[in-house]
Formats: sequence, C-alpha cells, structure tokens
Amino acid sequence: MNYLIRRLAAFPLVLIGVSIVVFVAIRLVPGDAITAMLGTEAGLLTPQQRESLAVYFGIDQPWPVQYWHWLTGLFSGNLGISATYGKPVLGVILEHFPLTLELALLSMLIALAIGVPAGVFAATRNERPADLSVRVAAMIGQSTPSFVVGLVLIYILSAGFGVLPTMGAFTPLWQDPLQNLSQMILPAITLGLAFAASVTRVSRSAMLDVLSDDYVRTARAKGTPERRVIWRHALPNALVPVVTLSGIEFGYLLGGAVIVEQIYALPGLGRMVLEAIQQRDYALVQGSVLFVALNFMIVNLLVDLAYVALDPRIRLEGR
Repeated sequence: MNYLIRRLAAFPLVLIGVSIVVFVAIRLVPGDAITAMLGTEAGLLTPQQRESLAVYFGIDQPWPVQYWHWLTGLFSGNLGISATYGKPVLGVILEHFPLTLELALLSMLIALAIGVPAGVFAATRNERPADLSVRVAAMIGQSTPSFVVGLVLIYILSAGFGVLPTMGAFTPLWQDPLQNLSQMILPAITLGLAFAASVTRVSRSAMLDVLSDDYVRTARAKGTPERRVIWRHALPNALVPVVTLSGIEFGYLLGGAVIVEQIYALPGLGRMVLEAIQQRDYALVQGSVLFVALNFMIVNLLVDLAYVALDPRIRLEGR
C-alpha cells in the first residue's frame, strides 16, 4: 500500500514536468496559431487585427503568464478551448480516444496471441531448424516498419482481391460491432505483427532462462508432464519481461499510432495531435500530451502490480 501511495503521489510532479516541457516545445515551433490558421493571408492583417486575434488565442501574454493561466485552469478541470475544433480540449480528446484505445487493445491481443506461443515454441526447440525459422521470422518482422506492412496489406487486398479496407471513418463498437471490426482489424494487424516479433524474441529468451532453473529440472525429475512443466511452471515466471515490454508498448500505442492512423485515415488520438501541431493549436497539444502521459503512468503502475501476480517472490514494498 505504501508503494502504491508513493507512486500516486509522484503523478502530479511528473505531469507538471511534462506540461512545462510540452508548453515550451510547442512554442519553439516556428509560426503561431494565427499564421497556421490564415496561411499567407496572415500577412494582410493590420496590427490591430493581429493583436485582437492574439488576445483571442491567448498568445498575447508572456510565456510564464500563459502557462500560469493554463495551469490554474487545469486544476479546475479546464484544459482550454481548441482553436481548431472550437470546443473544450477534454471533450475533443475523449472523442478521439476510444478509437486509439480499441486499436491498442486489439494490437496487443494480436501480438501476444502470436508472440508468446511462438517464443515458447522456439525456446523448447532451441537451436533446431524450427527455432531458427522463428528467430528469422521475428527478426524480419521487427525490422520491417509498420507503414510498410500496412501498405503491403492494402496492396494485397486491392490487387489480389479487388477490395479496399474501410478508411476515413470509425463506427463505435457498441453501435455496430461487425462494422467496427471491419474498420479496425487491418490497422490492428499492422501494429500487432510488428510488436509480435518483439514479444517472440523476449518470450523466447525469458523461457530459455527459466527452463534452466532448478525448479524446472526438479519438476521434470518428478515425472511432471512436459506440457505442464512448460505452461504451468515455466511460462508464468517467463512472462515478467513480456509484461514489461507489453506495458511500454501499450503506453506508446495509447499515445496514438500516428503513421498507421494516417495510412488508414483513422480519426485517432495520434492523428489529432499531429494536426493540432500543424495548426499550432497550443491548448489541444498540451492537453493531449498531458492525457497521454497520465495514461502511460497508469499503465506502468498496473504493470508493476502485475509483477506480484505473476511472481509472488517480487515484493514492491522493498523496491
């Protein structure tokens, strides 16, 4: 319990640090919201018109004053108004987040469903042709960018089967599950295959270490069936590094898979942040990055708690 309290107490400090970094970074990008919105027509504005727009966007004050106003609003649950959407930032984020969350979950399920069995299969056939085949496939999958996988899948569907995946739209799962799955399955496969390669390599390495431990040899000496030794005794302890890798990857996915969302024209969180940066939508960028950072910290905390469930020898209090 003390460990959990300490971790939760660190959340505000980390978020404040992240907010300062992103506040400064977005303002170091050349241009401002006025130029991004009007383009070349911004040069036609009179000084009075530019000053009025600066007041409207809240960029007329020095940086410390702007940050203080935003921070005080944050404590009251107000992340500001998006200049691009003309709506509260939190509402815009929550509109785009369900797609990103579903994409992250589907990708993780695909990656773990492929990677863990493949890693166990390779570890139990160490240095055999089957092991070599899995390692080569994992290396190819890990070195292939996700956008290449996405483009290849689109090409195969269009050239080989004469169909194109549904792009540019998102139907919530609770409205039409089949339509939702048809929209999300290809992006999820695109992300999941790349991550499955990493899971395969990590799970194989972890299983090789665990299979050489004394308790595994003891279980085999007692006549325990090999399947039970592998899946019941060895695998839970080998999953600790897999959980670590999965937590980090899931945190990144919750921040939005920008390239995949661009390829499939999905209105997710990553694509929204990219457009907000291009439009110099300061409030939306700051709120989105803060939201992603909070999700990342929550995922990491859950991963640490999962260690205890997988391996009772781990004690968080002593860390």
